[in-house]
Amino acid sequence: MKVVVAGGSGFLGSPLCWAWAEEGHDVRVLTRSLAAGQAQHESGTGKPGITRVGWEPDGRAGAIARDLEDAAAVINLAGESIAGGRWTAARKKALRDSRILSTRSIVEALAATHNPPATFINASGAGYYGDRGSETLSEDALPGGDFLARLCVDWEAEAARAARPGLRIVCLRAGLALEKSGGVLGKMITPFRFFAGGPMGSGRQYMPWIHRHDWVELVRWIVDTPGVSGPVNATAPHPVTNREFSRALGRALHRPALLPAPRFALRLALGEMADGILASQRAIPARALAFGYHFRYPEIDIAFRGIFGD
Repeated sequence: MKVVVAGGSGFLGSPLCWAWAEEGHDVRVLTRSLAAGQAQHESGTGKPGITRVGWEPDGRAGAIARDLEDAAAVINLAGESIAGGRWTAARKKALRDSRILSTRSIVEALAATHNPPATFINASGAGYYGDRGSETLSEDALPGGDFLARLCVDWEAEAARAARPGLRIVCLRAGLALEKSGGVLGKMITPFRFFAGGPMGSGRQYMPWIHRHDWVELVRWIVDTPGVSGPVNATAPHPVTNREFSRALGRALHRPALLPAPRFALRLALGEMADGILASQRAIPARALAFGYHFRYPEIDIAFRGIFGD
């Protein structure tokens, strides 16, 4: 099977690509580290393994249409980190452009293929729902109105432009992916190690989360499950409040979870990004569960035991 992954070198994309490569599949990773049109086979992956292909995600198809020909699936994970800096006007523009333009490039390339992939999976986020308190949010819930929600709405709309007969489109509304080797959990651990961990803000806001293993396997399952289309919440079936999350993390690290980070302090340190961090999304993976996906890590304590080995 041939799969193409944009953003395949990151915290989520890398283990996804390796899972396929280790099974002998032909994995093409679109990367800006190579000149557009240049290709380089990853040493040590054998054949077909992982081949990195240069591209320029500027909203144009470029030369990547030939890499999409006859692929089983294309997965777009490209986009700058939401938590990579304060949300200045310039930063918000970069967050938006990195997502919209990369998606547009893939959509244009798909339109130029003669034998397009059967499946197009485009990243999105649980931020689609905005700040919704304790409301249970399946994929049918309406979007929110804040910056992240508007970004996700526009991002998904851009992916929807790829619609054509025979092409299945899935938008992956992901929660916080957890693994100690990186991502958001790597940043959360530090204050706990110094006995300074605790809830953020009121602690009552719900945090949509997913173990990285389940995120990888969910994407692979979607590729192999042709009945799944449209939005899919890539979140564990048991969302928790930030206070519950903090206590579970404290238990896993054998540390207290008593020192809260007040909203005003987070707003002072992070600006508008603090509102995104403190937004409440009680998202559940209704579509994945309805189609029979089995989560290996459905509950936060089980996930932390898997991550920290206790």
